[in-house]
Formats: sequence, structure tokens, C-alpha cells
Amino acid sequence: MITLAFPYLVLNKYHYGSLTLGLLYTAAAVATAVAGLLVGFLADLWGRKRSLWLVGLMLPVSSVIVLGTHHLVWLFLAVALGGYSATGSLIGGGVGGAAQPVQTAILASLAASHERTSYFSVFSFLGGVCAAGGSLAARLFTTRDVFAAATVVAVSGLVFLIPLRLPEPAGELRRMKSARVIGQFSVTGILNGFSQGLIMPFLIPFFVLVYHLPKDRMAIYSFASGVLGAVALLTAPKLDQWLGFVRAIAWTRGLGAVMIALLPLWHDLPLALAIYLLIPALRVAALPTQQRALTDMVQAEETGRALGFNQVMRLGASSGAVALTGYLFEETEFAMPFELYAAIMVANIFLYFRFFGHRQQRPTESPVGLGQESGK
Repeated sequence: MITLAFPYLVLNKYHYGSLTLGLLYTAAAVATAVAGLLVGFLADLWGRKRSLWLVGLMLPVSSVIVLGTHHLVWLFLAVALGGYSATGSLIGGGVGGAAQPVQTAILASLAASHERTSYFSVFSFLGGVCAAGGSLAARLFTTRDVFAAATVVAVSGLVFLIPLRLPEPAGELRRMKSARVIGQFSVTGILNGFSQGLIMPFLIPFFVLVYHLPKDRMAIYSFASGVLGAVALLTAPKLDQWLGFVRAIAWTRGLGAVMIALLPLWHDLPLALAIYLLIPALRVAALPTQQRALTDMVQAEETGRALGFNQVMRLGASSGAVALTGYLFEETEFAMPFELYAAIMVANIFLYFRFFGHRQQRPTESPVGLGQESGK
């Protein structure tokens, strides 16, 4: 709901420019990156359930702030707490924002290697379906009232944490044994994040500024795109079995990069909308496979920190790209971010093959992954 409504709130209701929207997205991306890293450490060292509570409170607090004021300083605080950058959402290639490291660490601790891709894909699918439903539900409210509804929904979600019982790791603050693997995933995360920040937060603003689509129509297209993205996540287990995680990423994100390069070049609304509908699906289809590979390759007690480092690199790079695209959109240079995205994604795919092409590509049938605890 918030991802759809926020650009309309900033651009149409409060009449700020694209550069201001880009700076707000940048602040959200930086804050989400820092919060994700801190939560990853807390998940390993302080406890996963308590970390979930902490990060779960941030979103409703942020939406209350938006309800209370339209002053730009308070909007920056709200986006920092709530992560309104689309970089943690389904359309950005992930689900959960700052909560993603601890969510993924919990699922990894509950499943063996050959089960993880399925767990990650179903979890992300459910989140994606709810995200798509939120986009559609935003049509029922005024732009501002969306944030009131989002507050109620976010607070309601916290209730489900009460009965949760989780295995807690015995992590220690020391040099991590998985540092090399974490570093490799962090490098690919930097390029992935930069490409993501160039385009993903600006897909809806692109259609607002170039095609002048109203919020009600955009909500329908956003819903359809979200549903396709969510369904694509369910293909991840088969992609993992058939291709392994590197080739799955290469095929899905490579095809997506080609489509993104074409989007600003053909000024045809039906074609542009068709590409918009497919981009999230291609970007996220291999995400559960990537999550499975990372959690297989690191020590169990270092999973939260590994995911946190990967997220801070991805979102840190994304924040700079978001500011760049905000400036380019302000100057009506709408095509350049799309072409940069395609070039960077090609380089990123090359690095995946360079770093991980020699490793075990498919999930193991053994009850544990590399360095992992047994499935519970």
C-alpha cells in the first residue's frame, strides 16, 4: 500500500519534485541498510525473536509520522524508519526490508539444504501476494488514508510474534569463519543493489511522469505485477534443481535486463506496461535459490550477520543509485538509468560465474548444508 501511495503523496499532493523523491528514497535505502546490518548482528548475538519485535515496530511508527505531518524533515524520518524505498519490497527483489536478514536466518535454521529453496519461495510468495493485495487495496483510500490503513495492518502483524518459539543460535562476536564467502556475496550485492536503486523505486514514478497514469489505474497494474512476481517465486525450487543458483540468476535477471533496456526506448503504453508486469517476476524468480546458496555456504551461527552484510552492501549501493536517478528524472533524462541498469546487471552476472561457478550449484540431499546446523 505504501509503495504505491508514497510517490503520489510526494509528487502530486505535496508537490515536491523528482529530486526530493529520490533523496527520500535514498534516505530510506541507507537507513534500511544500516538497520538490516544491525538486526543481522542482533539476530545472532541477542536473539532472533527479540530482533523481529524491534524491527517490526519501525513500520507502524513511520506511517503514524506521515499521518501527523507533511513537513519534509519528518518525512525523512518516516522513510528512514519505514524503509519506503522499494528496495526491500517484492518489486525490488526482496521481501522484508530491514527484517529480511533475521527472517531468512530463522527459515534457514528450521530447514535442511534441500528444503530451503521451497521454504524461501513459499514465504516470499505469501509476502508477494499480500504486497500485491496492498497495491490493489490502496485504491480504496485517499492517498493520505493509505498510511492510516497501513498502520493498522502493521500493528496487527506484531500479534503473530507472540506465540513464536524459535531455536536461538549461540553466536559470538569474533572473526567470522565465512568471511570470504560473505565478501563475495557482498561484492555481487553491491552491483545488484546499484542496478536495483537505478530503476526499481522509480518504476511507478516513471509511469506517473512519462505516461501520466492516475493512481487508480496504476494500482491495478501494480497489483498484477505483484501477483506475477509472487507466482514466479514458486518456480524457484525447479529452477534450483534444473539450473543451480548461478545459472538461474543468469537466465532470469539477464532477460529482465534486456527488457529494462527496451522500456524507455519504445513509447508505446501497452508494451511498456507488459514489460512492467514482467520485470519483478524475472528479478525475483531466482531469489530463493540465491538465499539457499548463501545460507548453505556460511556457518549457522553467522547466518544473520552474513545476510546483514549482504543487505547493507546492496542497499548502500542502491542509495547512491536512487539519488542519481532522482537527479536524471528531474532533468528528464528518463532513458539513461535503464541502460545503466542493463550494463551493470551483465557485469554482475559475470561475477556470479566468477565467484561461484565452481561450487555446488544445486541443493544437497543431506540434512545439513555447508557449516549448517541440522534441520529442526
